[in-house]
Amino acid sequence: MEEDLTLKKARFILADLVQVPEGASPPVRISNSTAGPGAGSSSIVISFNGMRVKKGISTAESPFKMSDDFDKVTVDGKDFLDVKVEPVCYHCPDQAFFNLDERCMYHCIYCASPLLDHNKAKSLTAERMADMIRANGHVKAIAITSGVYESVQSTIDRMVECVRYLHNEFPELPIGVEPYVDDHEQIDALKDAGATEIKINCEAARKDIFMKACPELDQDNIIDMLSYAVKIFGKGKVASNIIVGLGESDDDVTSLVKRLAELGITAGLRPLKLNGFVKEQFIEKMGYIAPNTPERLVDLAKKQKSIFGNYDLSPKTFDTMCFRCTCCDIVPFIDL
Repeated sequence: MEEDLTLKKARFILADLVQVPEGASPPVRISNSTAGPGAGSSSIVISFNGMRVKKGISTAESPFKMSDDFDKVTVDGKDFLDVKVEPVCYHCPDQAFFNLDERCMYHCIYCASPLLDHNKAKSLTAERMADMIRANGHVKAIAITSGVYESVQSTIDRMVECVRYLHNEFPELPIGVEPYVDDHEQIDALKDAGATEIKINCEAARKDIFMKACPELDQDNIIDMLSYAVKIFGKGKVASNIIVGLGESDDDVTSLVKRLAELGITAGLRPLKLNGFVKEQFIEKMGYIAPNTPERLVDLAKKQKSIFGNYDLSPKTFDTMCFRCTCCDIVPFIDL
């Protein structure tokens, strides 16, 4: 029987790099990410049947292979998917998703951003971002994230300045922000500057795992910030990522999804992806954890969808950030 397309997407998300033919060039510009699961790698967005996956590419040997024409993916020599390669604006299709600074004073053990070459961040001003948006000509949404370098407040001040400038330059475009915040007034400032949506990440489904993975952060404070953000941005405009694959149970995941939903927060489930920059340090601190399976991702997404239905939430209410992109997760109401 033909494998379910949602399950195929889950398999594809969890796969390592896709092998591209030696000497062949993708039909679109290659994306070089400095944040998220693909931080530090070159990648392309591959779409099929209304679904998207962003995959790192290489000429190195891989079970997942792209055809010479970039219109078909095979696995172990067998047909897997007929695909199309979508153009990326900046990091995402039809969206400019900027990372203001890869540097970070926190040391979450799964995050590769602080370990990258930091030269790009130094020139990413609000004016430069505006120039990039104009030069692309296809941007329909803006999103901004950042590592926390000198302090939380100085990082928020810089983000506020960028949001205000970009909102003035492109008042018709929605702007999503993905900050680390530790004070309600920072959320007020981002909204007042012109942000329309916000994502503040819970990271782990269980508090003891969070404390191990992000020892310098405070999950209780993050949930307090999220709850306040709903009052400022509104239900359906506040999101939070939960990383799946840190040693939590399925019940841990659904329990936090429900807890956040009760507060009006739409949780995204992000499968853990460890690249070469962080794999060794992760295993050293967390120990070996059995990897996610495609079946687990799909099953959790079905439970997530049921919870969303009970609390009148949907990723479709978002115009920016991850829920608009959909490349890295199984997204309820879109992928299933």
